[in-house]
Amino acid sequence: MEGKIIKGIAGFYYVYTAKGLIECKAKGIFRKDKIKPLVGDDVEIDLTDEETKAGNIIRILPRNNALMRPASANIDQAMVIFAIVKPDPNYNLLDRFLITMEKQSLPVVICFNKMDLATREEMDELREAYGRCGYQVLFVSGADNQGMELIRTCLEGRTTVVAGPSGVGKSTIINALYPAANMETGEISRKIARGKHTTRHAQLFALSEDTFIMDTPGFTSLSLGDMEKEELWECYPEFAEYEKDCRFGRCSHISEPVCGVKSALSQGKISRVRYENYRVLYEELKSRKKY
Repeated sequence: MEGKIIKGIAGFYYVYTAKGLIECKAKGIFRKDKIKPLVGDDVEIDLTDEETKAGNIIRILPRNNALMRPASANIDQAMVIFAIVKPDPNYNLLDRFLITMEKQSLPVVICFNKMDLATREEMDELREAYGRCGYQVLFVSGADNQGMELIRTCLEGRTTVVAGPSGVGKSTIINALYPAANMETGEISRKIARGKHTTRHAQLFALSEDTFIMDTPGFTSLSLGDMEKEELWECYPEFAEYEKDCRFGRCSHISEPVCGVKSALSQGKISRVRYENYRVLYEELKSRKKY
């Protein structure tokens, strides 16, 4: 029987199959070969107890990709959710997430929630900053179900990792898209004897046979890992078309004269919010101690 791992915790893997949710252990050969099953993996399982829906993972099918953060496989895109207001968006944190996804070559949809509480000016500012970067930008309200069809259209036929800071309404949106999410989380919690659910681990929900969303823990900070400062500009896609106009190769776009990126900035072709975040992150990477 084949299925997809939707959650892994405490040595158990929960596999979505045509016969429902199967609780599985991984065969010892995976540990021997130093292969770890990941959420999102398509797997072949051996059903050992049909009544209790228990089984073993006997084979991991070939992966399209494997992400480091969050640890997952076969992901097609990411959707990051921030609030427009309450709380105000943390641009630096949003850019860190976008950089993390750019490093992993994963397309991103930016979803700004709580449009029912925002002004037109606040939405225009966000559209100006991020729409021109090539990212798809959605404005929704999970509280009153506005924009859910837009999200569903973006998700259709794909496996999407959904992430965002705590307090932005991520769970509200996921529950609006898939009301059974709480029920399925509760089923897994009962199996592993845990209390009330909070999102501590990545988990996939099946919206349809070929559409999955992965809920991930809320984050308040993101490290850029071992990235070098010279790599940073490559994660700002709006810089690419202007880099050819820089006088010096490997231009940092910070202090060099005749810089195509800074020229585009002065002409309003690049968002000042995005550029100022770039400067802050560049200095962070530059001053980071290496051990």
